[in-house]
Amino acid sequence: MSILNWTYIFVGISFSIYLFIAWRVRVKDTQGFYVAGRDVPAYANGMATAADWMSAASFISMAGLISTMGYAGSVYLMGWTGGFVLLALCLAPYLRKLGHFTVPEFIGDRYESNPARLIAIVCAVFISFTYVAGQMRGVGVVFSRFLNVDISTGVMIGMLIVFIYATLGGMKGITWTQVAQYWVLITAFLVPTIAISIQLTGHTIPSIGMGAPLVETETAGQSIFLLNALDSTLREFGWHAYTEAFQGKWSQFNVFATALTLMVGTAGLPHVIVRFYTVKNVQAARWSAFWALFFISILYLSAPSLASFSRYYMVQTLNGATSENLPDWFYSWEKTGLILWLDDGDGIVRYSGDTQNEIFRSGKLNSKELQSIKVDHALWLDTDSKEGINGQALMVKKGLNGPDRDIIMLAAPEMANLSNWIIAFVAAGGLAAALSTASGLLLVISSSIANDLYYRTINPKASEKNQLLVGRIAIAFAVVIAGYFGLNPPGFVGQVVAFAFGLAAASFFPAILLGIFNRRVGTVPAICGMLSGIGLTGYYIVNCVFLGGAPWTLGFVENGITPEAFGMIGMIVNFTITLGLTPFFPPPSKRVRDLIESIRHPEKT
Repeated sequence: MSILNWTYIFVGISFSIYLFIAWRVRVKDTQGFYVAGRDVPAYANGMATAADWMSAASFISMAGLISTMGYAGSVYLMGWTGGFVLLALCLAPYLRKLGHFTVPEFIGDRYESNPARLIAIVCAVFISFTYVAGQMRGVGVVFSRFLNVDISTGVMIGMLIVFIYATLGGMKGITWTQVAQYWVLITAFLVPTIAISIQLTGHTIPSIGMGAPLVETETAGQSIFLLNALDSTLREFGWHAYTEAFQGKWSQFNVFATALTLMVGTAGLPHVIVRFYTVKNVQAARWSAFWALFFISILYLSAPSLASFSRYYMVQTLNGATSENLPDWFYSWEKTGLILWLDDGDGIVRYSGDTQNEIFRSGKLNSKELQSIKVDHALWLDTDSKEGINGQALMVKKGLNGPDRDIIMLAAPEMANLSNWIIAFVAAGGLAAALSTASGLLLVISSSIANDLYYRTINPKASEKNQLLVGRIAIAFAVVIAGYFGLNPPGFVGQVVAFAFGLAAASFFPAILLGIFNRRVGTVPAICGMLSGIGLTGYYIVNCVFLGGAPWTLGFVENGITPEAFGMIGMIVNFTITLGLTPFFPPPSKRVRDLIESIRHPEKT
């Protein structure tokens, strides 16, 4: 059976399950809509949290990031898993004891200020939209390759599906849908990873396989280890060694800062924090964090292995190939524009890290622009540079060297010539990862608008029916905006998501941490801290990514601070301004101080 037919089967079955669950547990009250009735078992909530948090960035992009970054890619593993340790120890039990629906609700009540609540709403919506853009992009990439539709159509299909089950079931429907999505995505990730590990190294455990000799070399009596072979191959073609640390923009400072940003950003993400409001009590919140970390680790311990396997296959199968013997997977993905070959005239592919590279990606070029470049490049070759355009030089100028990182994981089963059903199952897993997170983010946007803005600020007397109506309208609005950003993303999936973590680290984390553990911090310092943190971080990301601004070196950071790492700077600025202003403004009321004292002992329920 073809990949397309298998994809229709797996995607059709999985989507039917998601929609059935949403219909089966549809809700009619705000508590069910926002916090799933607060009766989700800890293990199920941990699984749902894992699916909610392991987005398209984890499933699709992370392996691609590690694959191209090598050693430095471990920053994502350290940051994203470390964040859950921080959540379990410092935030989850305390926030659950408060029993709020949303993070802006906590901010507003803790700092006794509607302006603080409004700022938190803006931060939550801004962060969520940045994050969800990556998910919609991931949906589009999967549909584009596996269902033979363009990325735009794929994004629109994803928008429709997530809108239906998010509006029907609210948080309750989303939670149990995410449990199902977790099993789909984790199985879809592990099956090809284990199969490739066996094929390359003979080991069923991918983490062991990554450090083992290649089967083909052992057969020949040489015993060349996979990582050694990868290091040697990459050096040969103009890259730094795969296992070499702190190369290029990924200096020691940027690795550390990015890891810390991702860690505290995880602890400040509104769609993750809200998950701890869905369980029965404080103890269940602690166990939810434990189970979430356990379920996440299953994928994260395997991702570096898949990254190294995929990079090895890609370099080995592309370099030296001709138009006659290019692997089938290349032509399949070439249709998406995420990888393309612009020959220099010798008819032999060179995929390298130097000026001789012939492998590119489409980036933000639409299909018409891309086709024009390919035609002009062919004319340039045929006329011996007298007519047409040197497409290679043009793509380098546009910064489009190398394949899109988002194809690494999705293309891995095809590179390894695995069965068609495995290739198609990976597509279902990618969609599950993207849609599970997208639904959680859309609900955060909905609850921020309907609960925090409409009910808590504009119309406190609104009925439950009206609150639900506003919430569902907000989801519809959010889906449209998310779809737009999915069609026009500011970067590849993993990069976009990293920006969201930076914004969360710079805004929410200090406000939440100080709100729990510091009884002296009042309204004005907290507001100034949040505004300064997210404002500075947002400006830096926009300036560096969109406006072509030079990264700041601060006098000691070689090659400048990366946008992914700047969240740490924003967080420090937030803490500094908040604590610096605190002595000059009144403390919170006695009610709030007593509240803080009570939540600092979460075991006393």
